[in-house]
Amino acid sequence: MVKGVTDGYTKILDIKGVGYRASLKDSKTLIVSVGYSNPVEVAIPEGLTVETPIPTEIYVKGIDKQLVGEFAANVRKIRQPEPYQGKGIRYRGEFVRRKEGKTAK
Repeated sequence: MVKGVTDGYTKILDIKGVGYRASLKDSKTLIVSVGYSNPVEVAIPEGLTVETPIPTEIYVKGIDKQLVGEFAANVRKIRQPEPYQGKGIRYRGEFVRRKEGKTAK
């Protein structure tokens, strides 16, 4: 608890995929465009700050470790990384095991 108050907790999410990006509408709404017909809007809870320094990175910061992790998991759940092309939202440093596709005969 002391680490959260003095330093704060941070989760970094990377977005992989052509045309996939995130932006902030205001300080209370995160807009994620990840291949659906409409962008997905996510409300940012009180006590968290979310930054998007570049469109393919999301920084979730706060003093409550559980709230930071839960919000990052909910954002990741919008489009989890898929094993064939690797597109989706993943944590920084997360390894996604790639599968081999179909082969021609």
